Amino acid sequence: MDLRENIRIIEGFPKEGISFKDVTTLLNDGEAFKNAVDEVVNYLKDKNIDVVVGPEARGFLFGTPVAYALGAGFVPVRKKGKLPCETVSVNYDLEYGADTLQMHKDAIKPGQRVAIVDDLLATGGTIESVIKLIEELGGEVVSADFIVELTELKGREKLKSYDVMSLVKYDI
Repeated sequence: MDLRENIRIIEGFPKEGISFKDVTTLLNDGEAFKNAVDEVVNYLKDKNIDVVVGPEARGFLFGTPVAYALGAGFVPVRKKGKLPCETVSVNYDLEYGADTLQMHKDAIKPGQRVAIVDDLLATGGTIESVIKLIEELGGEVVSADFIVELTELKGREKLKSYDVMSLVKYDI
């Protein structure tokens, strides 16, 4: 299945000059959604994954069914102030400013094998921050897996020490 057919492209969103890749149309198509999840699961099935980590918010949508299919746990990474228990935090830069990501301090146990699942790899800044959280807790990042990769933004280069997989690549 060509998942590109199920990803809507919106020019000029959220601002002029951006070509937004909208995965909500993929999520809305049961066959395409199942196919995308199955492809990620097939890629990860022999990697002995203990935990799948999904960054807010679309990482939740793809990460939880992947975790379920693998029989692994799921750990959400949230923006600051959204998690109720003790957390570890990392600050990271955005195009216009900075933000903070958090994970529960007891979410990853030392030595656990972790896959990160998200909808999009762009510059790699968010995933680089997620990796810092996982490794701070003693987890081993086995793979970072994406539905879409924007190759011109070179996010893969920031993650060159890790196994990175994406289902659909766009030059932007």
